[in-house]
Amino acid sequence: GLTALMEQGRVSRLICSFPRSNSTIFEELYRAGKIELEIVPQGTMAERIRAAGAGVGAFLTPTGVGTKMAEGKEVREINGRLMVMEYALPGDIALVEAWEADRWGNLTFKLAGRNFNPVMATAAKTTIVQSQHIVELGAIPPENVMCPGIFVDRVIHVPSGDPPF
Repeated sequence: GLTALMEQGRVSRLICSFPRSNSTIFEELYRAGKIELEIVPQGTMAERIRAAGAGVGAFLTPTGVGTKMAEGKEVREINGRLMVMEYALPGDIALVEAWEADRWGNLTFKLAGRNFNPVMATAAKTTIVQSQHIVELGAIPPENVMCPGIFVDRVIHVPSGDPPF
């Protein structure tokens, strides 16, 4: 996945909570100045993505105040508390895994799939979904739709059996 893209020179900047990989390619590229790194606390990254999906350009958070993560960023005092300005983080393409989908792209998720998949789908220009199950239109009750099809551009069926729980 990501390691192969880095090896091919297709990644110029990595925004993550912690850069980790099973290979040394990231470290080699970073030390050579061929890839940029932005470390972001996971909650802040989730909120930056959510903000992009909601059309919010930026928000203020106390997370990171007084640390290297706040260097070069605007800091404001709100009600006596310092806050760092964080900008929305949209994506060009979201690769999302769903438990089930219909042909309109309405999605349900299992377990940790509920954490970032729905939010990332709202924040990306194009969302491609890999779904373990494809169901008929109307088979997913409206109250169970965790990501509406309006945020989905493509659905690919990749069966993998029942979840391991």
